[in-house]
Amino acid sequence: MGLIRRLLKRFRKEHNYPEKFDIWDEVVYNRQNIDFHDREQRVEYIKNCLEQIKDATFEIDNLTAEYNIVTSQLKDMEEIEALPEKDQLLLKDAATKLVNINKARSGYEQTAIPMDEAIYHKIDALYDQVEEGISKLSEAEGYHLKIKQDMKHLASEKEAYTYRKYDMQRVIDDLRAIMVICLTAVGLCLILLLVLQFGFSMNTQIGYILAAGATAIAITLIFTKHNNAMRELKRVEKSINKIILLHNSVKIRYVNNTNLIEYLQLKYGVRNSAELKNIYTKYLEEKKRREEFKQMEKEFDLAEREFMRILRNNRVSDPMVWLHQPVAILDKREMVEVRHNLIIRRQSLRKRMDYNREVVAKKAHDEIKDMVDMYPTYASSILDMVAEYEKRFS
Repeated sequence: MGLIRRLLKRFRKEHNYPEKFDIWDEVVYNRQNIDFHDREQRVEYIKNCLEQIKDATFEIDNLTAEYNIVTSQLKDMEEIEALPEKDQLLLKDAATKLVNINKARSGYEQTAIPMDEAIYHKIDALYDQVEEGISKLSEAEGYHLKIKQDMKHLASEKEAYTYRKYDMQRVIDDLRAIMVICLTAVGLCLILLLVLQFGFSMNTQIGYILAAGATAIAITLIFTKHNNAMRELKRVEKSINKIILLHNSVKIRYVNNTNLIEYLQLKYGVRNSAELKNIYTKYLEEKKRREEFKQMEKEFDLAEREFMRILRNNRVSDPMVWLHQPVAILDKREMVEVRHNLIIRRQSLRKRMDYNREVVAKKAHDEIKDMVDMYPTYASSILDMVAEYEKRFS
């Protein structure tokens, strides 16, 4: 019976304004098709009424808690507006800082192009070496181009000297062939002169002299050209050997330079010095932004603590609410809007509380009381059900 007495006590409270509920909100009980002499139907009907009382009580408790919160916030508004002038100035100063920092943070989040975290931390770990790495990689790339040019130049020289070598070998072969032809011609000429001298008793002395002179001149010319060609061939072969040695030396520098470039690319995770320089520039910008953001967070934390301290020291029960709407501290129009919203919310809560109290719970209670009066035979069992239900959910 304690549950019913508590509900009756609630029903006797005076209200500031009466509420008229829409017909769709009315709770209607119809017993025409209920046989109260049938225990199963009677118990089911009473249980339904008790469930409605339980649900209404639960809803009222929840709404009351929310109602108290809203009322507390309205009271906090009064406390804030009644602050001493000194505290008002300090509170507005802290609120201004909170608003400005929030705007700055919002702008930071909208304009900043965040750098990939993996790349940022990789460059951050190598921060002391990056500038040197850019210089080394750029220098190595420039040197790489020079080495490639040297290799192309040496390859061109080697090709020219190789062609010259083949040319000299061809000249030497030609001179040797000419020598054979000349010697053959001289031999034939001598045979002819001998035939004329001994076969035909002719005077061939002049012929021998001419043949000997021609042979001497031809051999001298051929020998001179042959010697010159041999000397040129040796010079060319020496130049080719020198070029091969230089080419090998350049190849070694090329391999070492290529390995250095590949190592630096692997170390910094880039394809070239231009990419590393671009990433490093972005890293410096991102680092600066993050440091600025950290500074903003520190300033925000200080302003937040000052803001909360002033409110707590002036009996504001829930300062966290105002931490999320500092603009209302600075703008009276915003404060009026907040108050208006809270009043509307409180009226809505009050309406819902009254509905559950006066429509749902009261009608269920009246229905149970009416059944006790109409069916005194079952009054004891009905009251036992109420007591059991009250004990279970109290």
